Amino acid sequence: MRLSIATITLALHHHTTSAFTTPPRPHSIINTQTTLFASGGPLNISPIGIGSCAPTTVLTNFDLETVHDTSDEWIRTRTGIEMRRVLVHEGTRSVIAAESDDDASEEPETLRSLGITAGRNAISMAGVNPEDIGLVICCTSSPDDLFGDAPSIAAAVGCTTNTVAFDLTAACSGFLFGIVTAGQFLENGAAKHALVIGADALTRWVDWDDRNSCILFGDGAGAMVLSANGNSGSEVGPGILGYAMHSNGKGYDDLKCIYRGEPKKITTPGEGTVVHDGSYDLMTMNGRKVYSFATREVPAVLEEAMEQAGITVDQVDHLLLHQANIRIMEVVAERLGMPMEKVITNLYKYGNTSAASIPLALDEAVRSGRVKKGDVIACAGFGAGLSWGAAILKWG
Repeated sequence: MRLSIATITLALHHHTTSAFTTPPRPHSIINTQTTLFASGGPLNISPIGIGSCAPTTVLTNFDLETVHDTSDEWIRTRTGIEMRRVLVHEGTRSVIAAESDDDASEEPETLRSLGITAGRNAISMAGVNPEDIGLVICCTSSPDDLFGDAPSIAAAVGCTTNTVAFDLTAACSGFLFGIVTAGQFLENGAAKHALVIGADALTRWVDWDDRNSCILFGDGAGAMVLSANGNSGSEVGPGILGYAMHSNGKGYDDLKCIYRGEPKKITTPGEGTVVHDGSYDLMTMNGRKVYSFATREVPAVLEEAMEQAGITVDQVDHLLLHQANIRIMEVVAERLGMPMEKVITNLYKYGNTSAASIPLALDEAVRSGRVKKGDVIACAGFGAGLSWGAAILKWG
């Protein structure tokens, strides 16, 4: 398959805050000593369906007051979070998963079951036949299956063996990176429709003994159906107007969940061989550094994506950020000169759901009628890696 990313250039990167008067740049990848980034202009595709699903178990701030020396007021004023949904051990309810036409089985509520429900909801809104979906991407850092959840989710929602399905790992930037990746496949004619799922269960990896981090995270899944618009003369027009994606591995230590193998001796000849029984440490985060990173880089990458789209901030109807912290959203909106009334957020009832947060919030906004066909949405994700990116969407 020919990728539409056209040029690879070595250059020094600098952020610009100038007015967006220059024409959109071609799709490009730029590598520097500290960052790798890719950016580009319009992709002739449309987001036509959105869906979501969250666990049934709710943990409120008041619940956490019984666990830690904290309070609802302390958590709300510092994060904007009032409650979060969590997957619990062995699931909270039975979910029927139809693996094929003649085989149905019961399974507990898992990240995979959340992804399946979110995907089905998005496909239903889009009105497409799942057999016509040629690409499924599951954006997650916490899959049920280390080898990937996307193929089994694709099968469960009714895709065929002609569908290519794979997981994409970019933490809280995952869904944003996923829709841009899917856009490349659709733009190049490799598929007519794509299903992009953002799903994470970071409560599995949070340190519940750390009151500063355990209050932040929840579990959930969201999904979007994207469709190719056909030839460039389509009356629909592009649905991704512009995008920019970045990563900087020098910030790796600021937010991570590291592999930790336990030693296991096998009795090979001689003194034997010590291999690993695999496991991971709990997630660690330098909150101050992540906050500084997000409030510095997110406004800049949104401006970069708007420049690629050839629009100004005044032409944006909605601002949709990764739902990490209400203070980050307030700072980003202020630095862009956007009122908070334009910010889409449901952080207060879900917490930080990582790759699920953008589609979870967008699903509610679309179904409530807040986001309408033709609305322009500036989206940005940011998180571990460090990674961050933005895309300008035109809904419908």
